[in-house]
Amino acid sequence: MENLSKNIKHLRTLKKLTQEALAEELSVTRSRISSYEENRSSPTIEFLIDFSKYFKLPIDIIVKNDLTKAKDVSFIEVGNKRVLFPIAIDDNNENLIEVVPAKASAGYLLGYDDPEYIEQLEKIKLPFLPTGKHRAFPIKGDSMLPMKDGSYLVAEFIENIKEAKSGYSYIVVTKDDGMTYKRLENLVDEKQSFLLKPDNTSYQPYEVPVSEILELWKFTCSINTQEYEEHELKLSSIINMFNELGVELEALKKSIG
Repeated sequence: MENLSKNIKHLRTLKKLTQEALAEELSVTRSRISSYEENRSSPTIEFLIDFSKYFKLPIDIIVKNDLTKAKDVSFIEVGNKRVLFPIAIDDNNENLIEVVPAKASAGYLLGYDDPEYIEQLEKIKLPFLPTGKHRAFPIKGDSMLPMKDGSYLVAEFIENIKEAKSGYSYIVVTKDDGMTYKRLENLVDEKQSFLLKPDNTSYQPYEVPVSEILELWKFTCSINTQEYEEHELKLSSIINMFNELGVELEALKKSIG
């Protein structure tokens, strides 16, 4: 239960609450908060339920994960609950972009909400990107021509999936189908679903209920790998391509300015 005691203290600190203040909010004594944080006793189920409701975090996240590296921005609202969303930052407190390798993309469905999985992904920084949380994904298949199999897409995380805009392209992560890249039509108001439309007319559109969608990422930019030989497409090569792209565009921006 060591993680739990550290998490109670860390979450309290994130909210800038004293032990006395948190005790008052949860209708317990300060000494109980102190004993839980110092791991001298284990929290009761009743306390965990109240603590979970107060911080709007599922109990399993509080109990299972080490949250001491998480900042307040590491949690996102999903309905009336918050879930842990790992965000990597560099020494200058700037967001880093995790790159999901093609060979491991199938595992993303299992690890997308696991801080340890996200932490082990290679990371890059593209200074020309707009504000927001971005991630780079490999593309499989030819349903979204001219994007071809092997391309990498950088996409921005969408917190409220119901606000996705019709006519734009998104990386869609679903419970059953995993990760796919499609153009969306927002049918939430009428049907509580999205219509996923391939740009390649050889493929048929299909509907996905909102309840099936785990994550939604809006397309920002891409890198086409079709001019490279297969042996050149190691993850390290992909990382270099993105980094070189960032340097070139940053230099262009400065020259125009």
